[in-house]
Amino acid sequence: MNLFAAEGEPNPLLPPVGEIIVGLITFAILAFVVIKFVFPIIEKTFQERRNAIEGGIERAEAAQAEAKAALEQYRAQLAEARTEAAQIRDAARAEGQQILEELRTQAQEESARIVARGEEQLAASRQQVVNELRGQIGSLAVTLAGRVVGESLEDDARRRGTVDRFMDELDAMSSSTPATGTGGSTVYTPEGNR
Repeated sequence: MNLFAAEGEPNPLLPPVGEIIVGLITFAILAFVVIKFVFPIIEKTFQERRNAIEGGIERAEAAQAEAKAALEQYRAQLAEARTEAAQIRDAARAEGQQILEELRTQAQEESARIVARGEEQLAASRQQVVNELRGQIGSLAVTLAGRVVGESLEDDARRRGTVDRFMDELDAMSSSTPATGTGGSTVYTPEGNR
């Protein structure tokens, strides 16, 4: 540097003093403008972005909390629906069982009624057959007894008495001893056995 200073020429590494002063003033103005106008705008934009990001995070957290609450509500409704479906299914089973029991009871009652009616008809038919047989056996017994005894049993009172006695003996015989098919014969007369 001494080399250039000695010759009287300006130093190329050092700018002229006027340029330094103008540069410093320009830098001060530029710094003032940047600090006064640009930094507030940048700070405002930065703050807005920060608020937007924080708001977005808060909204995301709120949405996540809502989604979680909705999920819990959905699960509760699903559990309630399952419980209700189980209750409906149980009620339907119970109702079906009750209907089956009612149908079974009705069928048993109808069966008992049909059996009772059949027994009544059978008893009526039996009584009718017994009455017809009494009449036929009675007339045959009177005729046979008249031949055996040798007297006429045309008198109604005598005939009825004989027929009634004969039928009573037949009833007693059929109820006390079952038919054995022994081949022995007993002759019944108005006086008794012979």
